[in-house]
Amino acid sequence: MKCPYCGDKETRVVDSRSYSDGNSIKRRRQCDICNKRFNTIEKIFNLPIVVIKKNGEIEEFDRNKVYQGIIRSLVKRTYVQNKVDEMIDEIERDILTNYDGKINSNRLGDMILEKLFLFDEVAYIRFASVYNKFENLDSFLNTIKEVKKRKEKR
Repeated sequence: MKCPYCGDKETRVVDSRSYSDGNSIKRRRQCDICNKRFNTIEKIFNLPIVVIKKNGEIEEFDRNKVYQGIIRSLVKRTYVQNKVDEMIDEIERDILTNYDGKINSNRLGDMILEKLFLFDEVAYIRFASVYNKFENLDSFLNTIKEVKKRKEKR
């Protein structure tokens, strides 16, 4: 690993630890030339995930698109950034594990809704209103009743 301070390639690993959800390793390194220390994070390259749209088109999974949709539903809500990242990591892992990296857009939307339901009920309703194309007040009221009923069962 090249030293970010002096540019030399003579560096060594001083310490390694599991990082984030266990899919990454954080390494503390030291340059043998300038003796300065720096951190690196090693992560598995994302395996390709494809989304099959309603019209049959296939597009590459766009983590940022999912992220933006979730963040829009969380506007003016209190949340921890890395929890959103963990939520998306779980969705990606689920798709790779249970769907061989191919998922239809409806199932992906349902997965996001399930994660949001456990994370923030208001965000769940906001996301559902866009995802399910609510056109009237009854759609909102029915979803709120559904959330209340599911919450009581927990």
